[in-house]
Formats: sequence, structure tokens, C-alpha cells
Amino acid sequence: MSTHCVSIIAKPKTRVTKNPFLVSSPLLFFSNKTKTKTSILRVFSSMSYDKELAAAKKAACLAARLCQKVQKAILQSDVQSKSDKSPVTVADYGSQALVSYALQRELPSELFSLVAEEDSEDLRKDGAQETLERITKLVNVILASDGSDSDFTLSTEDVVKAIDCGKSEGGSQGRHWVLDPIDGTKGFLRGDQYAIALALLDEGKVVLGVLACPNLPLTSISGGSQHSLPGEVGCLFFSVVGGGTYMQPLDSSSAVKVQVSATDNPEEASFFESFEAAHSMHDLSSSIAKKLGVKAPPVRIDSQAKYGALSRGDGVIYLRFPHKGYREKIWDHAAGYIVVAEAGGVVSDAAGNPLDFSKGRYLDLDTGIIVTNQKLMPSLLKAVRESIEEKASSL
Repeated sequence: MSTHCVSIIAKPKTRVTKNPFLVSSPLLFFSNKTKTKTSILRVFSSMSYDKELAAAKKAACLAARLCQKVQKAILQSDVQSKSDKSPVTVADYGSQALVSYALQRELPSELFSLVAEEDSEDLRKDGAQETLERITKLVNVILASDGSDSDFTLSTEDVVKAIDCGKSEGGSQGRHWVLDPIDGTKGFLRGDQYAIALALLDEGKVVLGVLACPNLPLTSISGGSQHSLPGEVGCLFFSVVGGGTYMQPLDSSSAVKVQVSATDNPEEASFFESFEAAHSMHDLSSSIAKKLGVKAPPVRIDSQAKYGALSRGDGVIYLRFPHKGYREKIWDHAAGYIVVAEAGGVVSDAAGNPLDFSKGRYLDLDTGIIVTNQKLMPSLLKAVRESIEEKASSL
């Protein structure tokens, strides 16, 4: 399968001769294979991703605006929020179409690669035309409100093409955007946490990440509440390799630099885990917390909003242990990974291996994902290993 899609953006008459997505690989600077990972990362950190970051932030904010509009309609209808999945379908596809279109508009290029969760297969089926028209109308409403494309309207076919740009397989060569258009769909339906998660891979490395968390309070949720007073929610986290992590309100450009918690005492550490028990083994997390001496109960939140909250020190540990047979997708972690890493945190699998986003659409992991600060990682890894061994021996 091709890793690029045909752009739906009208090209200027003067042909682009140099594709920004086809820059020389930083890794080509190293003919000696013994060069260290530090050397490679130094080259990435010396590169500028300013244009890409600006485009990613704009795309994520547009998608967040669409999702907020749909979620507001869901919460006004109890029937829809309980049984009708069509609203989240509209938001999921609409978010992906908007991000795909906005990135291509902001970064005009002949080649565009996006690894994303959705494709348009279901929208092309008989009976889906009404849903597709709803998505298209909503996307155009959001674009019109943005003001930058007031004289241009996307057709249903444009929207389908934008969605299908997400079929890329990713990999270790070139640049690939990675998107989860709505991470945490169950939280979205409940009116709780969800995120628009967008990252950029360059030669298999995550070099940029943006997390739009429309329902995450601007103040700490360390007390265990993911709710806040009206007007005090909506966070945008963003990171570029070597540049740190920043947070700003979704409706403002006033950003502050954030850091993970420096806590080195496990008894003082709170931990995050998935809200849904189906997404992570809560019993294993509980065993690990007990071994560490963690006293606070877990804070259970949907989506990669956990990564954002942890990056600013709301919690100290994030544990995710999917049930056997589940394969983690790169869009579920890429943006969150760099947001935490650039805030001073450490993200690894259960064996302490760094996450490898260069293998395509899936992450090959040992058991699960653990996140904390550098001080606590050694003791956390020990507790994880012991708990996993005990669980295996009891089966």
C-alpha cells in the first residue's frame, strides 16, 4: 500500500519543486553504525519543526472545536448518549477529515503521509450517505468559522479523500503524521475526557506531538476529579523534540512550560490508569501500586489526556496493561509519549524497553506501558516485574 495520498488541496500554478516531506534523512549523516542514540537525537533536536508545530496545533484545535460541538449535542440528548453511536461516528470522521485537510492546507506538499485510525469504507456503504453529508456539513461549518477558507467548501468526496489519507502504514523512513481523531470515544460519549492526539514521525522517531484535551481542567486534577467549573476546561499540550512541553488553554495562545512531578517517594505518588477495565488490567495495576507503597487510590481517566495531566505533574505514574491478545496502535501513544518525555518523564514497556514507533501501525510491546519520572522508574520496573511474575504463577 502506498504511504502517500493525493492531496485535495488545489495546487498553485507554480509547481512545487522541493517536497518538504522528502528532506535528507538525518540518519544519513552517520555512516558509522556505532554512533549513539544520543548523537541521532542531537541531530533531530537541531532541526526546526516550527511550521509543522504551528500546523499541528491549528489542525488539532479545529478538530477539538468540531468535537465540542458534537459532544454538546450528545449531552443534550440522553437517548443518543446511551444507544446511538452515530454522533461519535460523525465526530470521529469529521475530526480526521479536518486534521488531514488542515495539515495539507498549512503544509502544501505533493506528498502527504498520515497514519490514522479511520478509513471511509463504512461511509461508502449503502445507507451511509446521510451520515457523510452530516460530517461534510459540520466540517465546512468549522472551516468557515476559522475564516481562512471562507470561499472554499469541501464536497462529500473531498471529505472522503481527506479521511482516506489516513491509510498510510508509517514506518522508519520519511515523515508520517500519526492521528487518533478521538482518543477515548467512551469518555466522549459520557461527557468525560477524550483527546485529539496528533504526532509527527521523522525517520521512525516521534519528533512532535500535540494533545488537544477539550474537557481537561486547566488546573490540577491530582485530587482525583476530572471535572471543573464551566470555563475552566480545555487544554492544549504540545512538544517538539529537544524543546520541552508546553500547555495552553484551547481558546488562548498563552502557553506555560510544564514538568512532570519530581516526587521520589512512592507513598506520595498517585497513579493514572484507564477508566475502562476492558482497556487495562486494573488488578495488576493495583498489585503494582501495593508493592510500591502507593497510598492514593488510582485516578481513572479516558484517553491520552492522562499523558497530558501527568506531564504537568497532576500524577506521577501511568500504568496500562491491556488484556492478552490486544495490540497497541501507534496513534494511541505517539503524541502522549513525546509530551511526557519532553516534560522530563520516562515512557517504556513493562520490561523497560523504549517504545518503538518505526514498525508500522502497531507497537510491539512487552506486556504493557508504564510511565513515570526518572527517579521512580527503577523501583516501578521492579514492582511491575514482580507483579507480572506473581500473576503468571497464579494462573
